[in-house]
Amino acid sequence: MAAIAVVGYGLDQWTKAEAVAHLDPNDPPSWLGGLFTLRLLRNPGAAFSMGSTATVLISLFAVAMLLVVCVWAVPRARHRWSLIACGMLIAGICGNLTDRIFRAPGPLRGHVVDFISVPHFAVFNVADIFITCTAILVVVISIFGHHDEEGHGSDDTVKGERDEKEEM
Repeated sequence: MAAIAVVGYGLDQWTKAEAVAHLDPNDPPSWLGGLFTLRLLRNPGAAFSMGSTATVLISLFAVAMLLVVCVWAVPRARHRWSLIACGMLIAGICGNLTDRIFRAPGPLRGHVVDFISVPHFAVFNVADIFITCTAILVVVISIFGHHDEEGHGSDDTVKGERDEKEEM
């Protein structure tokens, strides 16, 4: 989990630094007939630029969510996929929160660097990818359950523990 969080955070910060250093907002490079464009934007809001006047509240919410993940979710994560989800979520939250704290116009009001664009969708960054993939992973885990090293699902493990206690 920690390795995913550190590598994911580093990848997000590195790609943002490269985007700021090399992308021209007036001349975005495009590939595959416009399917993929690197369009440099600075986003004061949340997804799809919603809440652009509430940057401080979004920043405080991110701090609260980071605390919830680190203090509540991480200690309860016992399975591989839960740990992976926690690491990805920490990487994503920290990546965008770093922008909100350290980028202009100032602490808790900083604009997030977004630069990945696909048609008919918001412009986003690597941190956003980690947050979105975490949401998808949590849904998949919720639907299909998690499996321990022996391939038993969560219901099988609970039943197996119950059977062992009854035999005693």
